[in-house]
Amino acid sequence: MIFDFHARLAAGGAADLLAALDAAGVGRAAVCAGGLLDLDRLSEQIVDGGRSEARADNEGVRRACEASGGRLVPFFFADPYRDVAAYRAAAPRYRGLEISPAVHGFRLDDPGVDALAGIAAGAGHPVYVVCLGLPGTRTEDLVALAARHPAVTFVSGHCGHTGLDAAGLARIAPSPNIAVELSGCFTAVARLAVRRLGAGRVLFGTEHPLQHPAVEVAKLHALGLAPPDHALVAAGNARRLLALEEE
Repeated sequence: MIFDFHARLAAGGAADLLAALDAAGVGRAAVCAGGLLDLDRLSEQIVDGGRSEARADNEGVRRACEASGGRLVPFFFADPYRDVAAYRAAAPRYRGLEISPAVHGFRLDDPGVDALAGIAAGAGHPVYVVCLGLPGTRTEDLVALAARHPAVTFVSGHCGHTGLDAAGLARIAPSPNIAVELSGCFTAVARLAVRRLGAGRVLFGTEHPLQHPAVEVAKLHALGLAPPDHALVAAGNARRLLALEEE
């Protein structure tokens, strides 16, 4: 079985996601709210920075996951400036947390980020975050955040902010509580992630609907991993981080 650690619910909802997963041979997915910004604005904020007040429909994600028969696992998408209390109250109903400097325009040393990470620690949640090239959001800032919260596993989305962030992999390698997720990165970087971090710190993901799951499945198979490593990257690590080993 393949477990997608990073998919989103957008306009088509769970039906579109499940159909895409089925077409690609992916069994389950961790799901977060999507479509908060249009692609033009998102791409501008990734490069130039910027603050968005967009609100994630976390409750809608939770309901869709509940109706999926266990195939979809909900993440809470939090804005550190205004969602600390909401996440604290809702955390038992979710399996993980996502924070996005690209969407909400914050630094990883913001007090709200530390507050969210503290809640995630208590809930046993992994924290998914994509680094940018802007001050306060770079890989070294994620390393510092992980050092402040050693009980939390942070997952660096897309293996870094460009898909070619080999230097970022070197920076996070000494931090045992940082893993990486593969969607959108180059095959060479995915191979390098397994080599530098070990297969136990690398997770398959798709970034659906921005990327069709079949594209990422092809990349996974192209890595040519030994069967034990393939099993960890494809599903084992996700099940462990999300405490789903018995399901």
